Amino acid sequence: MRSFFYTLFISMIPIIELRGGLPIGVASGLSLPEAYVAAVIGNLIPVPFIILFIRRIFAFIREYMPKLNDMVDKLENKAHLKGEKVKKYQKLGLYIFVAIPLPGTGAWTGALVAAFLDIRLKDAILPIFVGVLTAGLIIMMLTYGVTTIV
Repeated sequence: MRSFFYTLFISMIPIIELRGGLPIGVASGLSLPEAYVAAVIGNLIPVPFIILFIRRIFAFIREYMPKLNDMVDKLENKAHLKGEKVKKYQKLGLYIFVAIPLPGTGAWTGALVAAFLDIRLKDAILPIFVGVLTAGLIIMMLTYGVTTIV
């Protein structure tokens, strides 16, 4: 049970997300399906909070922690830059963006993009959820091979 929660928490961390949580879960003793479930849940937990509150958090940081303005600027610029790719296709673009397990993509950045493109939570959650499921399957295939999964 401890490995499940460890995997869940690892998968909540930006940059690491599901891409790192899934292999870590298996390495810590979980079966592949258990690690997949823990990594997916962990990766999805921050999504609604990011979509709903990130703009307020950034405004708070700008007002009360001006030394972090450069970091906020970089994150906002990243969201806008990635958002250009998503904007054209909206939900499908958001899904594809989250589903491709490369650095700079994933649930965190997808949620950030959704927030800055004013995609409502109810419209963003399904593409991000399915994108995370797909990314998990891709990571499993790349890490453990197709024959292990099937």
